Amino acid sequence: MAKPPDTAPSPGRPRVKVRLWGSLRAATGGKEEVEVEGTNFKQVIDALARDYPALRPQIERGVSLAIDGVIYKESWFTPINPDSEVVLMPLMVGG
Repeated sequence: MAKPPDTAPSPGRPRVKVRLWGSLRAATGGKEEVEVEGTNFKQVIDALARDYPALRPQIERGVSLAIDGVIYKESWFTPINPDSEVVLMPLMVGG
């Protein structure tokens, strides 16, 4: 019998606090901040989609992450430290 995939947090894996911008809070039951596993942009986005399925549609439409005051879009390998300030927001576009 195959073992189901491990979706539960694992002890010892780095965790990041992510603040949610405005309307995104509704997808987490109103939480202003959540904590997920990850050490880069992609891992954090994937963990948010896994742990908070209601966020998945917005993530698929596009999101930005502000990491220590710098806004990133699809910067998959941008490192995130456990003590980084991280804010998830709808995709930020502009010129």
